[in-house]
Amino acid sequence: MPAHNNKIILGTVQMGIPYGINNKTGKISEEESHQILKYAYEAGIHTLDTAEAYGEAHAIIGSFHRENPDIRFKVITKLPHNFKGNIENTVKNYCEVLCVEQLEAIMFHSYTTFTQHTDSLDELVDLKSQNLIKLIGVSIYNNNEFEDLLNYAQIDLIQLPFNLLDNVSQKGNLLNIARENNKVIHSRSAFLQGIFFKDIEDPNPVVQALKKELQEIHTIATTENLEISSLALNYCLQIEAIDNVLIGVDSLNQLIENLTILGKPISSDSINRINKIVVADKNLLNPSLWK
Repeated sequence: MPAHNNKIILGTVQMGIPYGINNKTGKISEEESHQILKYAYEAGIHTLDTAEAYGEAHAIIGSFHRENPDIRFKVITKLPHNFKGNIENTVKNYCEVLCVEQLEAIMFHSYTTFTQHTDSLDELVDLKSQNLIKLIGVSIYNNNEFEDLLNYAQIDLIQLPFNLLDNVSQKGNLLNIARENNKVIHSRSAFLQGIFFKDIEDPNPVVQALKKELQEIHTIATTENLEISSLALNYCLQIEAIDNVLIGVDSLNQLIENLTILGKPISSDSINRINKIVVADKNLLNPSLWK
């Protein structure tokens, strides 16, 4: 199996709920979800990203594990935004539903959720000592959140948006500082919810606001003789400070396509060109703020 495949984490949100700007097919069926999981595992992708908030995703993963007793994914999941329960009971319940003995990571689904539950960090550290969880993490959106989390020794893992536009120029030196502080960094939103695949003449207001930057991405892709999807994914994979790259798929075919474009090197000149793209309006980089 290609070495870069083990740097990929498969997101499961589409298995539980309809999701994404380009999603025209809705939620993936349980049967196809199982096909995707089997194909991914055999291709060397052994880690999943999920959440209680992703509808039926936990149950789908659990049913897959029960039907395939020789396969066990490492599973990262997240406490919901408005979490109010008992963390130990919740973790044990997640393990039971997911059919795993240990969570690869339990994450706070947002920085706000984390700040509301910093008093539970000791309990999470205790759950690590019991081998119920391996890592404690937080999913974040911006640099202020990133910077603050570097002050917490208990936080092992930071999941952040990173892509051709939300790139090295946006993250400053924080990626390197995080690495020096032994934080594990996972990136998500490699395709910025599909905005890179939109026609740059599309009347979508986000596309129009990013037209100049999207045009530059198309030019770089042409220079490198790469599809946009290949440029987007391999850019994230080539950044040394990022440990793992999270991708979601809408179908088995899309997973197969994504795996065929992995591992195509991008020249250092083009990496530098990408890193020089600066989006001034940071709200355009956060799909949850798109109107």
